[in-house]
Amino acid sequence: MFESSYAELHAHSAYSFLDGANEPEDLAAAAAELGLTALALTDHDGMPGIVRHAQAGRALGLPTVHGTELTMSDGAHLPVLARSPEGYRHLVSAISQHNLQAGRRQEPAHRLEDLAQALRGGTGMAAPSSCLVLTGTARGPLRRALGDPARPHTWDTQAADICLGRMVELLGADGVAVEITLNGGPTDAALTRMLTRLAASHRLPVLATGAVRCARPADSRLADVLTATRLGTDLEGARGHLPAIGRWLRSGAEMARLHRRAPQAVGVTAELAADLAFDLALVAPDLPAAQVPPGHTPASWLRELTRQGALLRYGTREQDPHAWQVLDHELEVIESLGFPGYFLIVRSIVEFCEESGILCQGRGSAANSAVCYALGITAVDAVRHKMLFERFLSPGRAGYPDIDLDIEACRREEVIQHVYTRYGRHRAAQVANVISYRPRSAVRDAARALGYPAGLQDAWARSIEHGWSREQDGQAREDAVPEQVLDVADRLLRLPRHLGVHSGGMVLAAQPVTEVCPVRWAAMEGRSVLQWDKDDCAAAGLVKFDLLGLGMLTALRLAFTSLGDRGEKVPDLTSRQGDGILRPAQVGRPWGLHTLPEEDPAVYRLLQAADTIGVFQVESRAQMATLPRLRPRVFYDIVVEVALIRPGPIQGDAVNPYIRRRLGREEPDYLHDLLRPALEKTLGVPLFQEQLMQIAVDAAGFSPVEADALRQAMGAKRSVERMEALHLRLVEGMKERGISQGTAELVFDKLRAFADFGFPESHAFSFAYLVYASAWLKVRRPEDFYAGVLAAQPMGFWSPQTLVADARRHGVQVLAADVSHSEVQASVETVRPGAPSQACVGGAGEEASTALTHLDTHRDLAVCLGLAPIKGIGRELAERIVTERQSHGAYRDVADLARRVRLGRKHLETLAAAGALASLGVSRRQALWSAGVLADEHGRPHLGHRTGGDRTPWCQPPLPGTAVGSRAPDLPEMSAQERHVADLRLTGVSTETHPLAFLRTALAEDGVVEVVRVGQQGNGAQVRVAGVVTHRQRPYTAAGTVFLNIEDETGLLNVICSSGMWKRYRHVGRRATAVVVWGVVESADGVTALRAQSLQGLEGVVSTGSRDWA
Repeated sequence: MFESSYAELHAHSAYSFLDGANEPEDLAAAAAELGLTALALTDHDGMPGIVRHAQAGRALGLPTVHGTELTMSDGAHLPVLARSPEGYRHLVSAISQHNLQAGRRQEPAHRLEDLAQALRGGTGMAAPSSCLVLTGTARGPLRRALGDPARPHTWDTQAADICLGRMVELLGADGVAVEITLNGGPTDAALTRMLTRLAASHRLPVLATGAVRCARPADSRLADVLTATRLGTDLEGARGHLPAIGRWLRSGAEMARLHRRAPQAVGVTAELAADLAFDLALVAPDLPAAQVPPGHTPASWLRELTRQGALLRYGTREQDPHAWQVLDHELEVIESLGFPGYFLIVRSIVEFCEESGILCQGRGSAANSAVCYALGITAVDAVRHKMLFERFLSPGRAGYPDIDLDIEACRREEVIQHVYTRYGRHRAAQVANVISYRPRSAVRDAARALGYPAGLQDAWARSIEHGWSREQDGQAREDAVPEQVLDVADRLLRLPRHLGVHSGGMVLAAQPVTEVCPVRWAAMEGRSVLQWDKDDCAAAGLVKFDLLGLGMLTALRLAFTSLGDRGEKVPDLTSRQGDGILRPAQVGRPWGLHTLPEEDPAVYRLLQAADTIGVFQVESRAQMATLPRLRPRVFYDIVVEVALIRPGPIQGDAVNPYIRRRLGREEPDYLHDLLRPALEKTLGVPLFQEQLMQIAVDAAGFSPVEADALRQAMGAKRSVERMEALHLRLVEGMKERGISQGTAELVFDKLRAFADFGFPESHAFSFAYLVYASAWLKVRRPEDFYAGVLAAQPMGFWSPQTLVADARRHGVQVLAADVSHSEVQASVETVRPGAPSQACVGGAGEEASTALTHLDTHRDLAVCLGLAPIKGIGRELAERIVTERQSHGAYRDVADLARRVRLGRKHLETLAAAGALASLGVSRRQALWSAGVLADEHGRPHLGHRTGGDRTPWCQPPLPGTAVGSRAPDLPEMSAQERHVADLRLTGVSTETHPLAFLRTALAEDGVVEVVRVGQQGNGAQVRVAGVVTHRQRPYTAAGTVFLNIEDETGLLNVICSSGMWKRYRHVGRRATAVVVWGVVESADGVTALRAQSLQGLEGVVSTGSRDWA
């Protein structure tokens, strides 16, 4: 009786953020199950889920309609559906223009007049509308004009008629449809009659919609929870906002039954959908045209730039014929694919960085090629490392390759704004990042929606560990979270929460990208961002460039600049054995990423000893525990180390098998001989995406194009699902080549697990080179290394205090910050022979003997700490102090400093307490005494008499030297411990000693040994050791084990706390600044750790705090 064709033309997915309970794929699947003829997606104020909607519809054979629900300036909500690709462009452009015209990020508030003109393509009223606008639900303009939905007798028919007439006038009769959405309540009949009458009076179609918020009835409770969360209340408080019938998808029969008073409103949806549906296979805009000199094409200019760079890096064709042969081959492939313009765009960004003094390094699927090396995009030489170019860029490739640029973190914004300026705001935009619910916020929102009090919400949220999921939850808690809360929280975890900005992804286009995807201002000033994430951009054919921030590049640039300022150039090492290998083309050039000696044995000695504090990527606890076992001897060993110690390989149990095979304790297992060529260099353990591509080609018969699609599937957020879709193809291909079903399934299981953490070998090479560069600087130019890392803070794993302590243990001189010598940030200072060293340790002494390896320290150089890190001083004031000193000479005394820089009392007292005035001949206490008086020597400001309504400020300083009280009486010096406390609290760094040194005598009497002596006790020995806690970590790969890093004056120690032990001593372990640990020594393969059995807080120790990463 109620059979009818039906298309749902008003549905919200989870990308309406707290107003939809299902992903677009779930909605499409449910619509297909119900037999709907089409499905529209109308998420709020944009189209963040539209690509996934289109992909799901294409896969299911379900026609898709593309639209949005816009927020109007009067608060009404207006659904808009695109009629065609042209209408889609008009709609997206209208949203983008509205967002960008505001000049800053703000909530959308569209004017109907502006929207109507934009939907007509800006051509005026005569053109037909390219979109269909629905009148909306109870929040739409028409029903708002009617009045209170629950009181039909008060409805204002005239106001509604005027509202509808205005919409028809602006949008045209072909551009408006009257929407009927029913709640299953007593007003349904009256609402249907009224809307049908209004539609008839304006000759408009009337259509039924479900205003869908979830896919199935089982999802309705989650939809209600999201509504309550959006309203900031619980389900009871949200009851008045919840419909009497659920907002899930319904079949045509169910909709016909619900709309039995106007059955034509159901049937017309299918007819309209047939007109509205189209495949969103947009013709993505091409890349912007590369700028080339007159007389050149992009291909010829790329060849010329490659030739110039190759001469610098490889020498002439006669000097390195093989390298030039590789370059010729790569250029032929690049030209055959039509990619010269792409490489020129990347090169132009690198050129801007070079001209601006910004260090950058390329990585990605094509960055590690000989052409990129010649262009200066990467410092990794693909020729020397025998990297196969076809793995990155092969004939038949469908899309552009991937080149990411790592840029100095503190200067990345300059590069991003350069790209906006060069290509225009409408042709460049950043990529979105979909932020999903975190476990703690999911538990908190679930508990609030279910009506639990705020105290319990917070307590339960705090009890949830990082990485929690319902499937893996077996942890007993002091505050047991109710099952219903965990069930709701688990479902929330799978949903997007809001849109963020990708860390560095940018899209460039020759045509306006604002017509492809809605663009809006980001929270950060000057940035505009798409509503699509990187996977959606790739699916739609948009080309993404990643401009990523890396703090280590700043440290390296500062170190190389320091070397250049002293006039150091690359020497000729041909007559010097043991210092590495250099090409003749590198000799005599300034030190930099492209001029470092290769395979320097000193670098590998440093890495094998895990003496890597401050070294890029290999300074973490896990890396330092692996290096002595891995024993890197050549560059590729660093590549493996970078890829091996990551969450995925650790969780996938790849680390220990590789190390056992590396040490000869286990034979490699390749599962089948066809896998040996791909896995031989990593001893049968898959680590890189490129290996998986080779396995697919060798063992399953994939073509290079198919293998590249496999690589893309592994790199996607939805990698597991995409890998599962390739299951049959991979297994059948392996069986055809003689691999048994069982072995084929085993291989696929490894591939599927790898898809979650696949790391490109090209990325690992790029990171490994930065590891090598930073390690080389540490061992060969330690003063420049430590100064660069300290000046680039905050970055890395270790605090400035630990970095300084490490420098001092190696005999590097470290000078305290001082107004007469320091720069704004840490720098390298030449120490005059015979000059007293301020609070430093020279090249010898007891502390230097505890270093793990020898560094090439220079007795005439010292690291001088900067003024800006002093608490309360900051960069601006530090620059004033340094600029004044450089412009007008050294400061004679404290009074001279106070007058010339116009320092206030607070700043003078801070400098005095930090010891930064020591070079001016006063002790800390003397400087503190006189700070207040000397601060007034430049005069106290007064407001004068009013002149024309304003007061002119003036001051009357006393005569210099006449301020009473500026000369302090004889005061005792601060003790070493007092100076130490002041340094840590004001600068975060002590250049004199370590906090534990003051307690060492008492600790020794109590049987507590130094960290450096723990390894000497032997494996299995029980010891007590004390240290300041530098880190607390509970990796989700460690099954509840907590790791503490502790430090004393002799070194660092990794403390392992089992889950049971941590539960007993949790309050001490989480809160104590320093601890005494009693435990059992675990020492093997050069790695020493302590398995804790008890923890005791150590009082009276001042620390800069720990870096606790959950």
